[in-house]
Amino acid sequence: MNGVTFINIGQAAKQSGVSAKMIRHYESMGLLARARRTASGYRVYGPEDVHGLRFIHRARSLGFSLEDIKALLALWRNRRRSSSQVKTLATAHITDLNRKIGEMQCMVRTLTHLANNCHGDNRPDCPILDDLAGADG
Repeated sequence: MNGVTFINIGQAAKQSGVSAKMIRHYESMGLLARARRTASGYRVYGPEDVHGLRFIHRARSLGFSLEDIKALLALWRNRRRSSSQVKTLATAHITDLNRKIGEMQCMVRTLTHLANNCHGDNRPDCPILDDLAGADG
């Protein structure tokens, strides 16, 4: 196959940090090009495929959605792209992450308050359960 060394899905998974199951999933979603096949039907991957998988893996580790990763991959592969498009995606993601962080900090404060007000003894009354049940108190 044109002098390029191809590897099987297990090796691609090991080299990219993406599980074989996720490689098949990314391929089915169109994030990764359909794998070449050997004469016996096994998937094989070239260096550019592994590079793309590493890109996906890194983008996932930064919390990008699969939809955003699809857009980022298209921009990455397009050498005529505008970096402003990439920055727009990144800054929108930062805004979303900050929103989620705020929500999680609020959850921590609420749960801390509830846990501090729970006696944690043999009595049945519990402000944590009351809150979860929507009871006043």
